[in-house]
Amino acid sequence: MKVTNVERVLVDVPFTPRQQQITTQSVSTVYNWSLLELCKVTTDTGHVGWGETVIHYTYRRVSDESVARVLGESPAALMNDDSLGAGLQMALFDVVGKILAVPVYQLLGTQCRKAVPISWWSIDASPENWAAEAADAVKNGYTSFKNKPRPWWDIVAQVAAVAEVVPADFKLDLDPNSSLRDAATAIPILRKLAAHPNVAMFETPIPQSDVEGNKQIRQTIARPIAMHFGSPPYPTCVREDVCSGFVIGGGKSQVMREGQLSAAADMPFWLQIVGNGLTTTWAGHLGSVLTHATWPAITCINLYSEPLLTRPIQVSEGCHTIPDGPGLGVEVNEEAIERFRVPAEKLDADGYTIHPVPRILKTAVYPDGSCIHMAGDGLSYFNAGNGHAQVEGARLELTFDDGSKAWAELFEKARETPVHARW
Repeated sequence: MKVTNVERVLVDVPFTPRQQQITTQSVSTVYNWSLLELCKVTTDTGHVGWGETVIHYTYRRVSDESVARVLGESPAALMNDDSLGAGLQMALFDVVGKILAVPVYQLLGTQCRKAVPISWWSIDASPENWAAEAADAVKNGYTSFKNKPRPWWDIVAQVAAVAEVVPADFKLDLDPNSSLRDAATAIPILRKLAAHPNVAMFETPIPQSDVEGNKQIRQTIARPIAMHFGSPPYPTCVREDVCSGFVIGGGKSQVMREGQLSAAADMPFWLQIVGNGLTTTWAGHLGSVLTHATWPAITCINLYSEPLLTRPIQVSEGCHTIPDGPGLGVEVNEEAIERFRVPAEKLDADGYTIHPVPRILKTAVYPDGSCIHMAGDGLSYFNAGNGHAQVEGARLELTFDDGSKAWAELFEKARETPVHARW
């Protein structure tokens, strides 16, 4: 068997209406995750494999060099090479499974679970929008929701709003992305949140490199603490007991290696492999053979209005069942792919594209009347010690371009660095 052709198709799959609002108005670049590159691999046996890359998030894009390397070669000989890029590696596993008439999980190891846990996901948003997302999660069979506390929102109000619309055993996993800064700042906030029955876990509350601070949090807070694998180094994490488990992502070989190391330390983890229907299925195959992948995976499939599969992935009691068919075991919706294909004239010189930064002035407003105007990466600014880590009563206000000179000048200043003012 040899690869005879690799076709790459860029598609722009709209998010759900609410997520379009959330991701456009958030102080983040998640709105660019709608751009997916699909890889279609054909072999001389007549089989076709599919893979998917979120080009503005993935650990590695598929390059022209990667495509050249696999043409004329056996897909089985190269499929374990993470450097090929997310979509191409996934497509090679899919096509090899189809040629051998076995599901991908059999190419990865011994299946230890037929259904794998998965979580709903959202970037930062108002309490009302988080509550609406949580209600949708419950309606769609999910039992957990991972979201992003940020300094410009009142996390206590956000959690309370979600609690109003979910069952008592529904779980919230909160990821401040280091914005709680240090143990002294983080512990009072985490204690208050951990007292809430729906709050199940915290990810990276302070910088992961702060070993002593994370040890203190781990010893003080009665909830699991998750950290991205590798920082601090794995032996330090295990020896110093700085976290309860890990967040693992990347290519197949990296995921398998880190998953096996987690198992050796008897530490659970979740897979964070972001994408649409193909990626969620791929992550599911990986999670079905890794014994300690017991925390709900993060794939963000709930962001997308169309999974690009002929049959959507069904979640029940917080899990989705892994297909037993050959390869990934799912069929792509080629009509939908053509519908969302990005025209060639919109591609840049590298064959990609990016959505422009929304012209929205985003302002963190605090109860004392102070405010911080933002138009760029607000999180890095706060993580550097500027502004408040968390304030009850904080909210994000949006100001749209009104065509005035004053608005334009403030927007440009805020793009350079957030601007402190009075609201």
